[in-house]
Amino acid sequence: MSEALALVPKAEAKQSMKDFKSDQEVRWCPGCGDYAVLAAVQSFMPELGLAKENIVFVSGIGCSSRFPYYMNTYGMHSIHGRAPAIATGLATSRRDLSVWVVTGDGDALSIGGNHLIHALRRNVNLKILLFNNRIYGLTKGQYSPTSEIGKITKSTPMGSLDAPFNPLSLALGAEASFVARSIDSDRKHLQSVLRAAADHQGTALVEIYQNCNIFNDGAFDVLKDKDSAQEAVIRLEHGQPIRFGAPAEDGLGRMGVVRDPASGDLRVVDVTVEGTDSVLVHDAAASSPTTAFALTRLADPDTLHHTPIGVLRDVKRAVYDTDMAEQLEQAVVQQGKGDLGKLLAGGDTWTVAG
Repeated sequence: MSEALALVPKAEAKQSMKDFKSDQEVRWCPGCGDYAVLAAVQSFMPELGLAKENIVFVSGIGCSSRFPYYMNTYGMHSIHGRAPAIATGLATSRRDLSVWVVTGDGDALSIGGNHLIHALRRNVNLKILLFNNRIYGLTKGQYSPTSEIGKITKSTPMGSLDAPFNPLSLALGAEASFVARSIDSDRKHLQSVLRAAADHQGTALVEIYQNCNIFNDGAFDVLKDKDSAQEAVIRLEHGQPIRFGAPAEDGLGRMGVVRDPASGDLRVVDVTVEGTDSVLVHDAAASSPTTAFALTRLADPDTLHHTPIGVLRDVKRAVYDTDMAEQLEQAVVQQGKGDLGKLLAGGDTWTVAG
């Protein structure tokens, strides 16, 4: 078992996907991408081998935030944008739990933006699944913090003027120790990313491109269509050259990602023309987030052409809840058992006469 899950009790018996399905009716719109993500998570959970009673899903507000109802684990449908804050309190006070956050692009990046970046900065031992459909679904189709410029919605009838967030760029700027992206309909890939996130010690952010077939249908078709995806999707694998597209003579993709020697930026080249010597080898464990950040900037925000998926960054960093537990133990050793009454009454206090 990974270090991240070492303190969480194991299940007494072998589990299956059925064990993680609750008795609640799943109530999303027919065809919603959330169904695919739910199935991927439910079928992945038995791999962890953890007692269901020690797994918790915390959500905020939005379509994706119904998730805890459908998992046969503990969970909380909390308040708008505050799921990372609530999950932080849970993870730091109960290190015997595996804590997961389910949130959407509106919930996490609008009202919850402050909570998200500080959870990432602190590196609390929790896993954040950010469902990104680039729209507000629950409130019926307004533009969201990830909607592209010019997006015509009920709240922007002449097109959105807001520049969208790039969630992974934001996460890396907040010093996230694990950053990844997957797609709702690619269960095999999604589960491989979930597996890596579960093994990570600290906060793991997984952005999941999720289709809203009612208010933003087809937003990610270029990444899902077999023909277009070959040129649009860059599948990252640690230790492997970043190649994609139609196969070249060596069997790898004919397109590659290289670093421009003049600007230092990353760019996509045809390796059959420019050669393979300068193609980058993906290093998710690089101490500097510079290259990972540059990878997040490759995708065109409108067309999504050249979108990296997979684990962009996975590094070791001090974990908040571990450090907090050690600090508390040290305080007990040095100062003895604490006295709350003495703490509240001591120091700078005043008695105010009636």
